[in-house]
Amino acid sequence: MKAKVFAGYAALAIAAAIGLAAPANADPDTDFDNQIARYGIYGPHDYNPYLAKISCRRLAQGVDPDAAATAHFLSNNLPRGTTQVQAYQFLGSAISIYCPDLAPKLQNIPAH
Repeated sequence: MKAKVFAGYAALAIAAAIGLAAPANADPDTDFDNQIARYGIYGPHDYNPYLAKISCRRLAQGVDPDAAATAHFLSNNLPRGTTQVQAYQFLGSAISIYCPDLAPKLQNIPAH
């Protein structure tokens, strides 16, 4: 039951991240930093966009078989205390800004 509830929350978090994507500025890294700050995710300006781009690459190249694996990777690389929901929000934001072609990977999030 917990897994189904979590999967529902994760799906909502990702949908919100994609739906609340900020209007594009000249610098996508700044757009990304601004978007994840709304979720309480902070860090160095160069680190978070770098981590987001790595996440896109991991999904695109099949290093991670699904969004859940990428969210797990993120939870290990984001600051201590970052929640699973925030990891999914980070991933949803990363995909919406850096690799929107991978958005379908967010549709079938396996429950863990």
